[in-house]
Amino acid sequence: MAASKKMRFFITGGAGFIGSHLSDRLMAEGNEVTVYDNLSLGKKEFVERHFSSPKFKFVQADLLEFDKLKTSMEGSDVVFHLAANSDIIKSAKNPKIDLEQGTIVTYKVLEAMRANNIKKIVFTSSNVVYGEAVKSPTAEDYGPLLPISFYGASKLACEAVMGAYCHNFEFNAWIYRFGNIVGKRPTHGVVIDFYGKLKKNPLVLEVLGDGNQSKPYVEVHDCVDGMLFGLNNSHEQINLFNLGTTGAVYVKDIADIVVKEMGLKNVKIKFAGGVRGWPGDVHTVRLDVSKLESLGWKPKYPTSREAFSAGAKDIIEDLKTQDL
Repeated sequence: MAASKKMRFFITGGAGFIGSHLSDRLMAEGNEVTVYDNLSLGKKEFVERHFSSPKFKFVQADLLEFDKLKTSMEGSDVVFHLAANSDIIKSAKNPKIDLEQGTIVTYKVLEAMRANNIKKIVFTSSNVVYGEAVKSPTAEDYGPLLPISFYGASKLACEAVMGAYCHNFEFNAWIYRFGNIVGKRPTHGVVIDFYGKLKKNPLVLEVLGDGNQSKPYVEVHDCVDGMLFGLNNSHEQINLFNLGTTGAVYVKDIADIVVKEMGLKNVKIKFAGGVRGWPGDVHTVRLDVSKLESLGWKPKYPTSREAFSAGAKDIIEDLKTQDL
């Protein structure tokens, strides 16, 4: 099952932020990789370096196209299911987005696997399934799970459906409840948002919420490494892990870091007020990451502050290059 055994991987959302880094890693290890992406958020240029390789295949299609999905998945050993709507603010006003692009497409992925007799799936869930947890840091066995966003509700529904497929069809699942991911090639997120605002007005930065929202962060290469480490070192029928770092980063500190990395001074930070940045935003998150680390995984950036600082620097360097 280890990636070093040169396997055939199928990645939904493989041209996206995390997916493209995963594609790079699996290709570098000599595996065969099929990326399936509708490019609604992903970008072809993130993976085009692999187009000349006979071990790489790119399929531009939507996961709702079941026949195309089933055919494209043929011959794969492991499915990495990363595709989802990740614009929580947008879906807060339209629950159908997460129902279709989260829950329903996950069902279609599982059915395509069943049709092709593929038994192993790696799924990117999220810390938002915990909702506003009263125990912090929050471990994988925390409950009840009461997400407050449609995105979180969809992720939790996907976990439940996977559990049923594991029980009824002898699948194996690796489910990762992520902290916030940061690093090169983001398609959206707080750093891009703040950077864009400051390019328009370098004197004032408006920040949603009260600035005291705080979340754990993971640098994207550590995220990919953690997923593969769990896949190769945990062999239960359902393998469930928080994937994150210790501590958290406050939104007000993110604003200061972005301002500093952009080389700006005397920027006035204006907070929009309220304890949330938007409906469905969990104000405070801390993750207990000891379960995956007990297997021997060690991230390069073990604290959220280290991870965010490294990833934000990479993002802003890329954005500055795009401005040239």
